[in-house]
Amino acid sequence: MKNDLVSIVSCADYADEHCTQALLEVLEPLGGLDWVTPGMRIAIKANFVSAAKPERAVTTHPRLLIALSKLLIARGAHVTIGDSPGNFYTAAVLNRVYAMAGLEEAEALGVTLNRDFSEKQAYSEHAVQAKSFTYTRYLDDADAIINFCKLKSHGMMALSAAAKNLFGTIPGTMKPEYHYRFPNPNDFADMIVDLDEYFKPVLHICDAVTAMEGNGPTQGTPKFLGCLIASKDPHCLDLLAAKLIGLEPYEVPTIAAAKRRDLVPERFEDLNISGDWEAFRPAEFKCIRNRNSTLFVNDTTMFGRLTQKAIRICLESRPQVKTGACIGCGRCANVCPAHTIEIKNGKALIHRQNCIKCFCCQEFCPKGAMVVHRTALARMLNK
Repeated sequence: MKNDLVSIVSCADYADEHCTQALLEVLEPLGGLDWVTPGMRIAIKANFVSAAKPERAVTTHPRLLIALSKLLIARGAHVTIGDSPGNFYTAAVLNRVYAMAGLEEAEALGVTLNRDFSEKQAYSEHAVQAKSFTYTRYLDDADAIINFCKLKSHGMMALSAAAKNLFGTIPGTMKPEYHYRFPNPNDFADMIVDLDEYFKPVLHICDAVTAMEGNGPTQGTPKFLGCLIASKDPHCLDLLAAKLIGLEPYEVPTIAAAKRRDLVPERFEDLNISGDWEAFRPAEFKCIRNRNSTLFVNDTTMFGRLTQKAIRICLESRPQVKTGACIGCGRCANVCPAHTIEIKNGKALIHRQNCIKCFCCQEFCPKGAMVVHRTALARMLNK
């Protein structure tokens, strides 16, 4: 593959000098920033899934965004930082996200924090799932897009890194609609890959200095890994990121979807890596291993369908309310695309018969009361 090179380097912390040096080092094997020309308009697509302080490891760290912006501005580029969080795509919501992320300094440098909340329709003839979709229009103003993601565990996709970060191009509260439109994890993953192929960022960088393990992507636990990862290809980056935290490629639906399209090497061993990735491999990383659909073969016979249904019942994960943690705020009920959650007696109640297992409730619960529940058999198979 032409763009299969993945670069990984050390970044000890978020001190400005370490961020700048690590960015220069991780980009050097990829040709650096020599492609940037004076006057170029560059959009940095960050991960701002929700308003959260940097130390919670929910969002791309502001010191890295600021360090990259300085490097781009030094080359004469005009920089815009933006994203669409999993909430209303409005000035009030984005301003709070920017404030919590600590990006005031970026604006002082001349960086534009996106406040264009208009939307646009796209049609992609070669898409597998998302042939038509709505996206955040501000990206059209960019000559180039840099995808700056955060390494996190994820309830539905197992991994949130480069490929998954492009779901942030779908405007705010429209995201649950896409979960309902593509409830099967494999179809949802194909939709994500469609977005990656449509926008084609020139560069993908992953903040893995402090990652998130456990109940990700918003209520997990910060986990220090001490590195930055970069590639010109999102799926190659994700293949290394998955290996780094102990996930097999088949456990990450977006990687499996990319493999079906020959967009990523068949084996991790075929990946072209610059840097000693094993030096950053943690002794333990709490992943969300979700076997909802990635193990099932396409057997359309009556026996095959019955067998697959039995396997799915035994292995598939589902959202569950953590005892004593729910405060009855109703956020899960509001965000649920299947409208299968109600607040009863001050607690969230999931009506299982209609649950599409998109894990929106788990992702956006402000108290981490929604967790991914795996069956005993699924846990046993992963030992």
